[in-house]
Amino acid sequence: MRMRLMLLGGGNALGQALIRLGAEEDIGFLAPRPPEGGWDAASLTQLLDETRPDAVINLAYYFDWFQAEVVSEERFMAQERAVERLAELCQHHAIRLLQPSSYRVFDGSRATAYSEKEEQVPLGLRGQALWRIEQSVRAACPRHVLLRFGWLLDDSVDGLLGRFLTRAEQDTELFLADDRRGNPTPVDDAARVIIAVLKQLDCLAPLWGTYHYGGYEATTSLALGQAILAEARAFRRLQVEEIGPQAHAARPDAADEPQHAVLACKKILHTFGIKPRAWRAGLPSLLDRYYRHV
Repeated sequence: MRMRLMLLGGGNALGQALIRLGAEEDIGFLAPRPPEGGWDAASLTQLLDETRPDAVINLAYYFDWFQAEVVSEERFMAQERAVERLAELCQHHAIRLLQPSSYRVFDGSRATAYSEKEEQVPLGLRGQALWRIEQSVRAACPRHVLLRFGWLLDDSVDGLLGRFLTRAEQDTELFLADDRRGNPTPVDDAARVIIAVLKQLDCLAPLWGTYHYGGYEATTSLALGQAILAEARAFRRLQVEEIGPQAHAARPDAADEPQHAVLACKKILHTFGIKPRAWRAGLPSLLDRYYRHV
């Protein structure tokens, strides 16, 4: 890899997966420690003025964007300002910017898979913040790659998977929507995709724009939960016997979570040659890492 790569957010689950996979392929990252209060516009300005990398992978706010249960509007607004400044700095210093985003920029009213061309109508605070961040990146930094991921699953104890498994150990009853669909995406698979994109950019291929990626085989949140429990029973005794089906509309997060969140991944295949990988194949190693943490 000829490019000097800077990774913001090397301490979170996706950042760690990226560092692990990079090490296997002899790809290293500058992964600076964030300041006490996290990365903001001022600290990012100083960092990029001093280091001048060739590319920045911005996972600084990964947990809030993809795993946290609740994030305040004020926190999202501060992150928006920071990413806007980051995009301006990348343009000023001729740095390539790889920025993650999410299926949450869509409202979930479309029953068929979302392509990159579909209109974005985000539902909740998180989706709206990600939509505005996408817009500011496009406006400020033409040399960007926006990667919208499906349902990201990682091994963090307080992430989506961790909260679900904690409930499975404590509760006798669990319900998940059987009419909510998406692409589960283990964090190692997301890291594989980021590495593949970086390799192409290292060849100076001007493949800027927005791309979708989600694990192979769209499924319901109920079927995903059942698959996770089947694997988890190899590690722990669970209280819950089986998961009950529930309508999307009856779920407590129905106002924020798109009902239909399946992403079409043809563009990333045709542009970068990245094939979707079966999410079920990634569950055993994901759960193994999770249970080593708890």
